[in-house]
Amino acid sequence: MLAVTFALANESRDFNRLLGNQQRKIAILHTGVGKKTCQERIAPFLDGRRFEFAISSGFAGGVDPSLGVGDLLLADNYSDPALLARAHASLAAVPDFVEPGNAPRVIRVARLVTAARIIESAAERAAFAREHNAAAVDMETEWIAQACADRKIPLLSLRAISDTTAAPFPAPPSVLFNVARQRTNPVTLAAYLLTHPGSILRLARFAHQIANARENLAVALTTLLPFLD
Repeated sequence: MLAVTFALANESRDFNRLLGNQQRKIAILHTGVGKKTCQERIAPFLDGRRFEFAISSGFAGGVDPSLGVGDLLLADNYSDPALLARAHASLAAVPDFVEPGNAPRVIRVARLVTAARIIESAAERAAFAREHNAAAVDMETEWIAQACADRKIPLLSLRAISDTTAAPFPAPPSVLFNVARQRTNPVTLAAYLLTHPGSILRLARFAHQIANARENLAVALTTLLPFLD
């Protein structure tokens, strides 16, 4: 059986829709956002059944300015080398992966770094990229990789870029998502939008970014499965 993890259910929605009859051989876990919740969930999930390998998936923030929203990142520092080589070759070899009339989806093999908090501003992203030699940042993969290594489960790390310096968050991260409660507080968000009406349009754009990243990720994952099976 194959394990596929996402931080939140919103990230896995398109993948679930495309899976079809493959659902019976894939177990999906929503790890939550951040170290504490991820570690609480990943260990019992991996111990609950026997997995041949795992894919740590979901969204990541771009800190390398050459990455755009919807681009795909295969993290070489967290991925099993054999799985990484097969995944990269498989995605690069499928011509239909780029939809006619759309810009090609960039498939990058680079370094992903897990951070303790959301890296938000352009200055923070640039500093983080320099300090860690990172192309992108998330808040879960390190802990997933550690749990898989402890159980000798090969891991592939595949993330879709959901936000960048050029396409940032539409509001402070604490407004968009409460990490302690693992959800968005609609009252907090509504209050912010009421006092910052210009953010309403930015929020709509951000929703489009998320949809783009989610769709690209789903297509990539379903493209990979026959090659990794």
